[in-house]
Amino acid sequence: MTVTWEELGWERVAAGVGRCRRPGWDCTAGLVVGSGTALLIDAGSSLGEGARLRAQAESLAGHRVTHLALTHPHFDHVFGAAAFAGAQVYGPVGMDALFDQHQAREALRADAIRNGLDTALADEAVDALPHPRHHVSGEWTLDLGGGRQVLLANVGPGHTGHDLVVLVPGSPEVVFCGDLVEESGEPQAGPDAVPSHWPAALERLLDLGGEDALYVPGHGAVVDAAFVRRQRDALATRFGVSR
Repeated sequence: MTVTWEELGWERVAAGVGRCRRPGWDCTAGLVVGSGTALLIDAGSSLGEGARLRAQAESLAGHRVTHLALTHPHFDHVFGAAAFAGAQVYGPVGMDALFDQHQAREALRADAIRNGLDTALADEAVDALPHPRHHVSGEWTLDLGGGRQVLLANVGPGHTGHDLVVLVPGSPEVVFCGDLVEESGEPQAGPDAVPSHWPAALERLLDLGGEDALYVPGHGAVVDAAFVRRQRDALATRFGVSR
């Protein structure tokens, strides 16, 4: 019996492309289905949430999740990554080195607990956190088979020192933005943000997607290019960045 996106609480954005908004932190996970392949974009905030995402994604795809792209190193996007054993893991260059640093891992753990994740779940996720095996420094075309390709692009720094976006060509084109774009609240600039570069990162994101693309933010509803431009301009004003 075929399950639909809606039955599992996912939003179908384009043919073979969808996303869901996870409870708790309203964090988006994306899915792109290929021929015998499936790319998940971001992994949720705990191993349990990652396992639930994997089960849902594999029900929708009809086969295993074969690829995982992590958009940036924040707990609500990466702590479920260890649930995707066997998948090829992609991340922005530098993320793997960050995960090697005890201080950075402790900061991730502390941020998760401060935001309400159970301490035991945070400890479990940090201990199991996998390293991306594929490091995207510029652009990386990923062939998912059946004529489907996606583009992984390192457009940061901005929201963090390591920001990756995923462009899915088609009609419409779909861009998974990570937390470079947020719709459900003001973009969050923590201690690892690089405000002076954030507007430029959004400019590169707009260049990739174009005027007619659908932009999927890390938190909130799908938006258009006009929304991204407004957020770019608001960030430039907020941080005093000249354009």
